[in-house]
Amino acid sequence: MMAYAAFARSGFLTSLAYRNEVWANIFGKLVQVFARVAIWLAVYAGVTAVDGIGIKDMITYALLGGVVMGTTRYERIVHQVGKALKTGDVAIWLLKPVHYPLYLLAVEAGMSLYTFLLAVVPTIIVVASVYGMLPPASLFHGVMFLPFCLLGFTIHFLCAAIFGVLAFWLMTIFSLEWLLQSLITLLSGLLVPFWFFPEPFGTIASHQPLAWLVYYPSAVWLGQLDVGGTLLHFGLGLAWAALLALALALLWRRASSRITVQGG
Repeated sequence: MMAYAAFARSGFLTSLAYRNEVWANIFGKLVQVFARVAIWLAVYAGVTAVDGIGIKDMITYALLGGVVMGTTRYERIVHQVGKALKTGDVAIWLLKPVHYPLYLLAVEAGMSLYTFLLAVVPTIIVVASVYGMLPPASLFHGVMFLPFCLLGFTIHFLCAAIFGVLAFWLMTIFSLEWLLQSLITLLSGLLVPFWFFPEPFGTIASHQPLAWLVYYPSAVWLGQLDVGGTLLHFGLGLAWAALLALALALLWRRASSRITVQGG
């Protein structure tokens, strides 16, 4: 465990080394969040609420959507696996006493902590000071928001790592990255929350794992789930994370065998 903690620290310090990137990240995220808020302001023009959801709720939803999605970068994970595959460095990891997916998780955790502290938090403060932001629906919902964000980070990483490992069979990451980007944009709730989806698509979308990236953390903060529903969906998210972790472990084992066969 000490080795993975060192990898996480290395990821944080590596990101911190590029100081100019801090300002670029803050500016980029400000543009993204302002754009999402502007879209909802246009949609709600002259209307106080849509299907019982007010404009303040949607502004808060747009801000909260950047917590997980703005912290973790799926393309960074996919690119790292693809680069290791292309250069052959991935074979070296088979000789080291560490598990490569866990190494990726540790490094991404360090980089994500850096992004959260130095880019996401300032962005939320600036946008919230301009448009306003609703507080959590209750103390319980505010407390549960953090575990849901951590769960969203885990699922986000697992999905990206799975797509990255699939490159061992396709020998390219371009199509995989494009597909994952499309799925996350549509099925995470980043652009449109599922309560605006027509049925049965809203119900279907709310039960797939990407829903825990944006939709459920934001829904918990806004009080769209009661105490029982919050705990139930947290348990369902844990189940999805376990299934994805199992899938990643099995894929990595097959990929390791594939490397051995090709190398032999």
